[in-house]
Amino acid sequence: MIHIPTEKLADFEKNIRREWTMTNGIGGYAGGSIIGACNRTHQGYLIASLHPPVERYLVFSKTNEKLTQGTHVYNLETSQHAGKGHSPIRTQGQRFLTDFSCDGTVCFSYSAGNIRMDKHLALLRESNTVAISYTITNQGEEAGLSITPLMNFREHSASSAVSDLQFTCEPNTVGGFTLIPAAAPGLCIELSCSAGRLFPRENQYDVDMQYQTEVDNETAGLDTHFCPYDLRFTLPAHSSTEISLLCTVHPVQDTPVLSRPQADTAAIEIAHVQEYYDSLKQQAGYGDDAFANTLVVAADQFLARRDSTGLMTILAGLPWFTDWGRDTMIAFSGLTLATRRFSDAREILSTFAQYVHHGMVPNMFPDDGQDPLYNTADASLWYFYAVDAYLKVTGQPSDYDYIQRRIYPVLCEIIHAYAHGTDFSIYMDDDALIHAGSGLDQVTWMDVRVGDWVATPRHGKPVEINALWYNALCVTAELAEYFKEDSSVYRQLATRVSASFRKEFWNEKDGCLYDVIEENGKDASIRPNQIYAVSLPHTMLTAKQALQVVNTVEEKLLAGPGIRSLSPEHKDYHGIYCGSLPKRDAAYHQGTAWGFLMGGFLTAYMKVHHHSPEAKKQAMAYLAPVQTHLLEEGCIGSISEIFDGDAPHTCRGCYAQAWSVGEILRCYTQDIQKNQK
Repeated sequence: MIHIPTEKLADFEKNIRREWTMTNGIGGYAGGSIIGACNRTHQGYLIASLHPPVERYLVFSKTNEKLTQGTHVYNLETSQHAGKGHSPIRTQGQRFLTDFSCDGTVCFSYSAGNIRMDKHLALLRESNTVAISYTITNQGEEAGLSITPLMNFREHSASSAVSDLQFTCEPNTVGGFTLIPAAAPGLCIELSCSAGRLFPRENQYDVDMQYQTEVDNETAGLDTHFCPYDLRFTLPAHSSTEISLLCTVHPVQDTPVLSRPQADTAAIEIAHVQEYYDSLKQQAGYGDDAFANTLVVAADQFLARRDSTGLMTILAGLPWFTDWGRDTMIAFSGLTLATRRFSDAREILSTFAQYVHHGMVPNMFPDDGQDPLYNTADASLWYFYAVDAYLKVTGQPSDYDYIQRRIYPVLCEIIHAYAHGTDFSIYMDDDALIHAGSGLDQVTWMDVRVGDWVATPRHGKPVEINALWYNALCVTAELAEYFKEDSSVYRQLATRVSASFRKEFWNEKDGCLYDVIEENGKDASIRPNQIYAVSLPHTMLTAKQALQVVNTVEEKLLAGPGIRSLSPEHKDYHGIYCGSLPKRDAAYHQGTAWGFLMGGFLTAYMKVHHHSPEAKKQAMAYLAPVQTHLLEEGCIGSISEIFDGDAPHTCRGCYAQAWSVGEILRCYTQDIQKNQK
């Protein structure tokens, strides 16, 4: 459990940028700032996935609480609204906040006068339902509590105006009210409460709520919420009161038979969710290792069941990414194998095997539920890495049987497609190296394209694609031998790739690898992609070359909790990722530091230093900024997508990223801590 005490919660400016998130296992999520305000479009108590794990809609934004006792009024609301000019209007209920805690669920603790209140939230597993439990201790005279639910119905990346928020709204029989959006008349939003009375509000719209993160990104960042009722409660003198509040979303035709919740209903549901996360930590088996256990909980937030397959998948990042092939395969080992979720691992491998097309693993599944996109050269090659990792960790005959039946034919299909050519100018050249991309197609992970502008064109033979190609050939050869099949074609091809790779990619002048072999030359930009020529299980470099690559990345690219995407010495380096979308796109792969790259770097670092005690000590020192970030910055309890390349390396992008969490958990437990056992 992560706790942030009262002395660290008073600063509105700092803490509105510190966030929390929860997920429900089907693509739905919740989030906000640790002081109770919303600071971005993608936040609220219930963002429901209407077609799991996609089509995500904000339906329940937050609650605002107010306590009254005698002549005293304590407004616990924390929010920011647009004011005149450049000065926002801030309601600072965080002054009464004494503790924030999270561990798969979240809890806000308040103290106002003689009243103590804990507000505990959780998303129910595989249900578009949020439970809120209030525990209130009144040590003085009779008091009153008012809870105002703020409702919405919009796509999670959009914003609402009053005209967008039109509902059929009626009190229901379960202590709350029911909303049917005019924009989705087949959908029902049901709020229920264990006690209290409903009072219609005169002002039914909370307008001009301002999200600071969107303002930072040079947009208006304004939103409107629908708040038709207050829920009011009497708190007897010298008493303890428990209240349950639940909100759920379901099709109108599937209206369940609901009973009014009991006072402890929400607390019981939240306890079930806490038991679920406790079981994940126990299953992972890291004992009292707080760092590993926090990452195990964070890992679960990216795993979701996909309706179209009925199988598990990985969402690339919260709050806006869906399931991306590349991200899934890189995050796979940490999220499923390091957590010992082997059944989920098999389902994920099966999910992507079903969608292989022309020898290509999907790049992404769109949020609107349309067919997957395939514009990636590396996702298919990372798939081999994931399969190999799965077998190394599981290794039972039944696992090999599963791979032989369901996965091995797909691997052979991918090898054949890459060797003979497939979409997006992906083909094996005469030197056995893989060429990828042309024109406006961006098929490596450095894939920013805005209209006809390509920020990081890497057409030709990218270094990590060919490191992955060699690894894929070796993995396939090993499997062929295990399955008593002829491996010679894969072994011979791997030998050719190795010879060409060492000849073409080694940059003797800089003591590292070229980033891309282009038609008209070689790109000597110092980027992190070369680290995979060292960190992958099957590699081609000499020991001396591998050490030089690691030293170069360490010296030029290491940046706090991440690894820079470009050396600061390069003329195109951008050290700060901020401002409008075009400004951010220009920096995304041109100096911005990435959390997931730390995993590959630390694996390579430990490898070239022979997993010595000194190397382990240094690796833990490199992890220190990640640990600080995990507990104190960005999304508390998770790891961000990106960081500024320049100090102080402010976290940016998705506040919780699958491959950032997965790679840190993988390298920490498999490369660093394994030497303690």
